[in-house]
Amino acid sequence: MAGKMDAVAGAARELTLRGLLLGVLITFIFTSANVYLGLRVGLTFATSIPAAVISMAILRLVRNSSIFENNIVQTVASAAGCIAAIIFVLPGLVMIGWWQGFPFWQTFLLCAAGGMMGVVLSVPLRRALVTGSDLPYPEGVAAAEVLRVGTQTAEGAAESKAGLRVILAGSVASMGYAMLAATKLVAAEAATWFRIGTSYAATGLWTSLSFALLGAGHLVGLSVGLAMGLGLLIGFGVAMPVLSYLAAAPGPAEDAALAVFTSDVRFLGAGVIGTAAIWTMGKLARPLWQGMAGAIAASKARKAAAELLPVEERDIGVGWLAVIVAGIAPLIVGLLWHFAGQGPLAPYALPLSLGFYVYVLLMGAFVAAICGYMAGLIGSSNSPVSGLAILGVLGSALLLAVAVRPIADAGAGPHLVAFALFVTGLVLACAVIANDNLQDLKTGQLIGATPWKQQVALMIGVLAGSAVIPPILDLLNAAYGFAPLAGSGLPTPKAPLPAPQATLIATLASGILGAGLDWHMIFIGAGVGVALIALDAYLGRRQWLRMPPLAVGIGIYLPMSATLPVVAGAVIGYIYDRRHPDPVSQRMGVLLASGFIVGESLFGVLLAGLIVATGSGEPLALIGAGHEGLAMLAGTALVIALLIGLYRWVARVSKSIG
Repeated sequence: MAGKMDAVAGAARELTLRGLLLGVLITFIFTSANVYLGLRVGLTFATSIPAAVISMAILRLVRNSSIFENNIVQTVASAAGCIAAIIFVLPGLVMIGWWQGFPFWQTFLLCAAGGMMGVVLSVPLRRALVTGSDLPYPEGVAAAEVLRVGTQTAEGAAESKAGLRVILAGSVASMGYAMLAATKLVAAEAATWFRIGTSYAATGLWTSLSFALLGAGHLVGLSVGLAMGLGLLIGFGVAMPVLSYLAAAPGPAEDAALAVFTSDVRFLGAGVIGTAAIWTMGKLARPLWQGMAGAIAASKARKAAAELLPVEERDIGVGWLAVIVAGIAPLIVGLLWHFAGQGPLAPYALPLSLGFYVYVLLMGAFVAAICGYMAGLIGSSNSPVSGLAILGVLGSALLLAVAVRPIADAGAGPHLVAFALFVTGLVLACAVIANDNLQDLKTGQLIGATPWKQQVALMIGVLAGSAVIPPILDLLNAAYGFAPLAGSGLPTPKAPLPAPQATLIATLASGILGAGLDWHMIFIGAGVGVALIALDAYLGRRQWLRMPPLAVGIGIYLPMSATLPVVAGAVIGYIYDRRHPDPVSQRMGVLLASGFIVGESLFGVLLAGLIVATGSGEPLALIGAGHEGLAMLAGTALVIALLIGLYRWVARVSKSIG
């Protein structure tokens, strides 16, 4: 079988100029969507499957296209889409007032340098976590199945066309509802807040009426969705009532509940995520070492007898990797030196840049390995890279607090916080690429693609995505802005983007390097994390549905408005898959969910442009305040009706193909 795939791969077109260009064009769409989605609700989505479907539909119009060329297109697009996760850190520089916008070259080079380092790390990680493990890689396997079906049979041609229609239908419905919400005729959120009995204990039910989040829930699946639901139960059902009762804050229940969520509950979730991340890394030490050894052995085998090495084992050679690392090193050092030199830390710019270059390499490898493992276990869409960024910022901030703050000027505090965030941005860019790339490399392994060609495509995707992110961030900042950290003295925009992870990470850095940080909730969260690790292990031994602790942590520290629709989407997706167990129907369900995400997210970017152009925060509003209750009822009814209608339609479309 391997020999047959080698022959096919050798004869087919794979790394082509038209495939790379198509991947870059798709990149502009998906990266923009992911930036908006991440800033609004703290989640991004994997773009491999919708990119593969779009690629197959377009490349069928030209001659000599192949499954391997389509794989390159989705590889470029998915790499570029995932680098958008840098928004989990960089807005913090605006929140603390260090940046007023997002300077193009600094932002581009940060994303590009960190992302290229992530591609380099993906070579040994591929051997440790893809070829040398039994991790399921749900999105990578699904993308491979889509590529196989869509490019090899006549039925596949019909499925590709139908799949493109499904993506478009989901996008139109999602965008249409988001547009209605912008007019205020229907609500964007539904919420009710209440006290428990006659006590001070406060909590509530709070959800976004968001097709994008419902689609994200469908993609992450039931295990992760219910784990996030458990996080909601812990955060909003237990921690929030208890802590608000202890705080004994008078006034509206909403104000009391949200105050406790911001000051305490989020840090509980951060503790859970940190503990689960460290546990995961401990389990990875041996396979990572074996993966590095395998990469070196494969490089030697390639030099000795390249023609005997199977296609699916031909990574970029270790020599080329060394050249890439040598080229990236002065770029990262230069970025750190330039950033440190623009303020009170200027006298220490050189030692800071050299020392934190080493930190970026070590922490980047650490976090990339965890992300890659979680991507293999539960998928890239749900791999909590933002939670691992917490580890990165804690490490950088603590190092600065111990080694630099005692000798720096008294006014260096803001610069120290900004430098910690900048370093964490480099670490995160490295980690998210490894997180997504392993899904793509799993897809390539299953269809018999050439790893080194995919790795080249990944680098091109990184560069394309890095070029899109700065202008999109600037546009969204100009239109919506970000809420400044408490005590910064900066004005608060009228309707800022929540950017929940960036807010949390900036708060952690400011707490360590500024006025101090209340650690007790983080330590309590760490204890909860240990209990959740034990629970997940028990469920695994009993072969029951797993509850990934990292997903539980996400459910605790994100707002309920962001997580409750994801839980609902996971349940909806599970019900749909149970009723329609055939592979075609399930693939179409995935494409519908992807369309939900793309449509709403792109409308958010377009609305941002309209806000900037008109100078109005609500340029499409048709009615004013006073109709919120009716709009909430109308919106809820419309969302339910559209979901039922669309899923039934997709089932009929799937049946007509099968």
